[in-house]
Amino acid sequence: MNEIKLTSKKKMRNILFISFLIIICLITRIGYIQLVQGKELSELAYEQQTLDRKINPKRGTIYDATGTNILAVSSTVETVTVNPSNISSEDKEKVATALANIFELDYETVLKKVKKRSSIETIVRKVEKEKTDELRKWIEENNITSGINIDEDTKRYYPYNNLASQIIGFCGSDNQGLDGIEAKYEEELKGEQGAIQKHTDAKGGEIGEEGENYIPAVDGNDLVLTIDLTIQSIVEKYLEEACIDNVCTDGGSIIVMNPQNGDILAMANYPNYNLNEPYEPYTEELKATWDSLEQSEKTTYLQAVWRNKAIADTYEPGSVFKLITASAALEEGITDTDNEGEFSCTGGIEVAGVRIKCWRYYRPHGSESLRQALMNSCNPVFIGLGQKLGVDKYYEYLEKFGLLKTTGIDLPGEAGSIFLAKEKAGPVELATISFGQRFEITPIQLVTAVSSIANGGTSIKPRVVKQIIDSETKEVTDIPVQKGDTVISKETSEKVLSMMESVVSEGTGKNAKVAGYRIGGKTGTSEDGVNTNKYVTSFCGVAPIDNPQVVVLVTLYNPTGEGGHHLWVTLLQSQKIKVYIFDKTLQTKGLQKINNLSQNKKMTKIRAKIG
Repeated sequence: MNEIKLTSKKKMRNILFISFLIIICLITRIGYIQLVQGKELSELAYEQQTLDRKINPKRGTIYDATGTNILAVSSTVETVTVNPSNISSEDKEKVATALANIFELDYETVLKKVKKRSSIETIVRKVEKEKTDELRKWIEENNITSGINIDEDTKRYYPYNNLASQIIGFCGSDNQGLDGIEAKYEEELKGEQGAIQKHTDAKGGEIGEEGENYIPAVDGNDLVLTIDLTIQSIVEKYLEEACIDNVCTDGGSIIVMNPQNGDILAMANYPNYNLNEPYEPYTEELKATWDSLEQSEKTTYLQAVWRNKAIADTYEPGSVFKLITASAALEEGITDTDNEGEFSCTGGIEVAGVRIKCWRYYRPHGSESLRQALMNSCNPVFIGLGQKLGVDKYYEYLEKFGLLKTTGIDLPGEAGSIFLAKEKAGPVELATISFGQRFEITPIQLVTAVSSIANGGTSIKPRVVKQIIDSETKEVTDIPVQKGDTVISKETSEKVLSMMESVVSEGTGKNAKVAGYRIGGKTGTSEDGVNTNKYVTSFCGVAPIDNPQVVVLVTLYNPTGEGGHHLWVTLLQSQKIKVYIFDKTLQTKGLQKINNLSQNKKMTKIRAKIG
């Protein structure tokens, strides 16, 4: 009997002990859920019990430099969703049929969404209001009281299609900027999403009588660019003509920059693409073969045309770079502009056992001053100046001119220059750099460096956006002009500009003359890589010389037309483009021209030319 009592007591103790352990475990688990997982589970419960329909904000509008011409804008469209659990089973097929017919969708796909066991399904995005009005009418006629939602949405439009495509960029289906300004200024442009919230049961059905909670979207901020619509239109028109006339297999680019404040007035690339159809073929040749191409080939073509060559592609600048060598030599007091007979071109120069020819080696230039050497684009003279400067001093000026780093322009994808490390630069390398070959820079780097010469010797940061306008307060925030250190003295700047004017008035750039303006410039031809048998022709100019307001760089990649790259025909043709661009750009900027035309007549002529 005692043994039975002891056994019962032992069992009781064990049961009590096990119960105690279970209680401890439960308390521990409750504590863990409450204290550790509490926040997460509360959020999950809220998500399960709350149905959110997102309201997309309008992206900010992008204006040109005038603040009146719209380059990108978001228009109101609508998105249709369904709450499957709120549509009665007998109405599901009828609803699916209506949605498929109105929006021209596949019936089976729509029916699958309408019957799906989920809280919300998207039927169609970004449709015009006339279509959703058809749906509203059908809903009213068929007495469908719940389950179909029509919410306001936005869609991005680009009124000028191809204009400034590589600068502006485009957006994806979710309104996120994918390239250009749209991507770079995403945080300013995108705004904040709103929502329509309501309480639901586990199946997504409405519960309670609280109704919907509406949280309005906050629209994105507007941007005012430095790009001038008229100048951009002129530049694109004549760049296209130049690339077609000269059969430029790799296209071309033009940059127009105000050297005083860094404003990019125009930046064009050819070919370009339609911002409203960024995934479509952009040339007639591609349109003919597009459907037969593999997706990878399509992607390659599209990425190539989206690429902004003016900032993302490097090239050898050729003789335009002699402006940098001349500036450094003048600043260091090595030479002066008009020392008659200071230099002598014999058709070439020997450097470390290597003979480097002048481009006119067959008929040497003979006795020259620095001005004449720049007018003649004589290689040996600038090689000699490079030798006198030395590697250390020359690289010091490369750094001063900002050529050893990116410019920091407010666009995505800017590439840096490719120079041999200073420690590895020998006599031959210094010689080739001195006249612009065997290194690579971007067009934006070169036009920015020449702007430092044009504005009196101060480095300047290029910019594409000059103002941000708050969408709610309409407060305007100016993007400050960013000037840097002094690169060369004002005296040196004036000397180089004077020589550039001589290049245009008497030298290799005579076709860049514009009646009534003082124009300066420099031509350039270079190989596009080693042993590629491709060439780049370019022309960089400044106007007006007495108070520079524009620096223009025209770059044509691999011209293969009748003139080739070496008979000056291509360069002269590109300079003819330059003549027109200078003429119309200066008129557009309101500078005085020596003629009798009124401003209205001038602008009428510009618009007529743009067509």
